[in-house]
Amino acid sequence: MKLSNRAQRIDPFYVMEVAKAASRLAAEVSGTASPMIFLNIGEPDFTAPPLVRAAAERAIRDGRSQYTQATGLPELRERISGWYAQRFGLAIDPARIVLTAGASAALQLACLALIDAGDEVLMPDPSYPCNRHFVSAAEGRAVLLPTTAEQRFQLSADQVAAAWGPHTRGVLLASPSNPTGASIHPDEMRRMAQVVSDRGGITLLDEIYLGLSHDDTYGQSALGLKGDNGEPLGDHIISINSFSKYFNMTGWRLGWLVVPPALVPAIERLAQNLFICPSTISQHAALACFEPDSLAEYERRRAEFKARRDHFIPELNRLGLTVPVMPDGAFYAWADCSSACEAWGIDPHAPEHGSWDFAFELMQRAHIAATPGHDFGTMDPQRYIRFSTANSMAQLQEAIHRLEKAL
Repeated sequence: MKLSNRAQRIDPFYVMEVAKAASRLAAEVSGTASPMIFLNIGEPDFTAPPLVRAAAERAIRDGRSQYTQATGLPELRERISGWYAQRFGLAIDPARIVLTAGASAALQLACLALIDAGDEVLMPDPSYPCNRHFVSAAEGRAVLLPTTAEQRFQLSADQVAAAWGPHTRGVLLASPSNPTGASIHPDEMRRMAQVVSDRGGITLLDEIYLGLSHDDTYGQSALGLKGDNGEPLGDHIISINSFSKYFNMTGWRLGWLVVPPALVPAIERLAQNLFICPSTISQHAALACFEPDSLAEYERRRAEFKARRDHFIPELNRLGLTVPVMPDGAFYAWADCSSACEAWGIDPHAPEHGSWDFAFELMQRAHIAATPGHDFGTMDPQRYIRFSTANSMAQLQEAIHRLEKAL
């Protein structure tokens, strides 16, 4: 059977390939004194809090499972708008909020609505691999621009201006970022959005980890940005968000978009045809995310994520797995494993080896699963490995103990 060119362009998601290998080894060492520690997948170890689970049970019991409108439950759009007001001091019209089947569907809808064949979208290298594949699936082309630790592994306004060409449609950014956990400084974000706006382009911004910010400087939505003349620049930014990370609802597959009012009808038409609507049960459950008790629990968990970061990353640095940029959000550590590779006889400069071989050696020697850099771009992927700190403190402490022995 002949595959489409589109399907053939999509690379494997190496995070999942590594996860499969880790699961196989985990089965072999299950019940031993050294079971596998999974620090490879970006999924909170917390599940939905009690009020959310109870709301889902009520919805099922009461038979509230029919289709909703394609843009989602009006009441949930209102609740999300209220969260923006409470958390970020922003007045976001609920009519601009479109609920989706996870942030993945949000990105797909935005790309299909805005990108034509041959359009180019600028993205940082490294960045989350699926984002560039959404661009490719819409017949566009992701243009990866190399970044450095000095610029927090994020694009700059000058880079965007210099790289802008006749086929450039806009930028696709993430703040905080996966794999680095580093955010774009608000001043740089404003300059970048202004560059894009001045050229008639689009700014797509993945803010799914924004709720897990640990620094007030970075923990603000770009939807509130003002332009050079005080105009509401954020009104033209398309923000992608999700109930998966801060709200701990990964498998519920529920996200949302905030878009300019003029874009809502096009997004709605696409959603009607591609998805009909997001999961109705998940939407009813998500209403309970914004109850005071649930929000208090989310903030307690956010503090726990910060405590894990504050313990784990200094320990990595001590062991020579240097994290060049302290993440200000999310739950990742983007660590330079060059020295560790050399200690284990792995060439850290070989494009097909480096962190890839190190990740598999780490599974064998220490029973720790981590994600090599190959998924995230072309800028020294063999040099970096990503650890997820979305695991318990006890597991992270045990991981450090094993790393110390192995290294």
